[in-house]
Amino acid sequence: MLKSDNWIRKMSLEHKMIDPFSEDLVCEGKISYGLSSYGYDMRVADEYKIFTNVFAAYVDPKAFDSKSFLDYKGESCIVPPNSFALARSMEYFRIPRGVLAVCLGKSTYARCGIVVNVTPLEPEWEGHLTIEISNTTPLPAKIYSGEGIAQLLFFGGDQNCSKSYADRKGKYQAQRGVTLPKILCSKGQKS
Repeated sequence: MLKSDNWIRKMSLEHKMIDPFSEDLVCEGKISYGLSSYGYDMRVADEYKIFTNVFAAYVDPKAFDSKSFLDYKGESCIVPPNSFALARSMEYFRIPRGVLAVCLGKSTYARCGIVVNVTPLEPEWEGHLTIEISNTTPLPAKIYSGEGIAQLLFFGGDQNCSKSYADRKGKYQAQRGVTLPKILCSKGQKS
């Protein structure tokens, strides 16, 4: 079942599910962020890793070369044409055991050819969310730090899962900052 604004507010204020938490949808002169009817619009922080091919590296999720990115910090970020950047949420999330959160890009950016991709936030995962921002256009794209980047929808199960992300000791548990790909699974465990 999709969780409402009242549930999100209660979990955030009483249990710090979203920290910092904005009880209202802030939109005056900004790309909106904060609590909405059935979700939460999260903000992008001012830390970015911008994809570059300056060092002739290639992308390999099993042996990721950090030289593929340039670190950048600022009030906004320019994502090169037909390229992408990694960023992180301003908010730190603590997902309850009986909940799964799904992230969707905001329509303001989507209408400009900017796609946001993240994976689901699994039960009992916590951390800053690493966000991929893809610029699908032939033009440079501007991203505004401290403003909305994507919306989270929270779904509750009719019962708790038998094994949560914390139980599995997931490799991205309690991540802070922009986190690059990791391969740490033991035999029989998914990455």
